[in-house]
Amino acid sequence: MKKKVQLLCGSVAVLTLVLVICWPIIKLEFAGSAQYTQQDERAYEFYTPDILKKMPRITNRYDFNFANITGQASHVYAVHFYDIQDTSKIDAYLIENQYQRQESCDIDAVCWRGKNPNEVITVGLLSHPESVTVQLVKTF
Repeated sequence: MKKKVQLLCGSVAVLTLVLVICWPIIKLEFAGSAQYTQQDERAYEFYTPDILKKMPRITNRYDFNFANITGQASHVYAVHFYDIQDTSKIDAYLIENQYQRQESCDIDAVCWRGKNPNEVITVGLLSHPESVTVQLVKTF
C-alpha cells in the first residue's frame, strides 16, 4: 500500500513538472491572437515566420502581431513599422526573395506572391499614425 501511494505521489509530481515546463508552449499553441515585440523571445520565435524575421527593420519602432482566423482557416502574421511611409526597402527585400508584386489586391495595399500559392504578403500604408504594415496571410 505504501509503495502505491509513493508511486501515485511520484506520478503526480512528474505530471506537474511536465505541465509547468510545457505550459508556456501550450498557451502559445492555442492562442487566438498575440501582439509582441522582438524582445519577447518566446513569442517571437514561436509565431514569426522567417520572411518577417529577416525583413529589414525600416524604423527603430516596430511590433509584431499574430491572428488565427478560424472562419477562413488562415493565420495572419504581421509586422507594424511606426513613423514611416517609405516601403522601398521592403519592396526590394521581397523582390530579392522572389516575391512578385500583384496587379490587384483584395484590400487597400500592395499584394505580393511567392512560390507558395497559399501565402500572400500585403504591404499597406496607414496615415494616422504614419506607419507601414506588412502582413503574411497563410491559408490552409
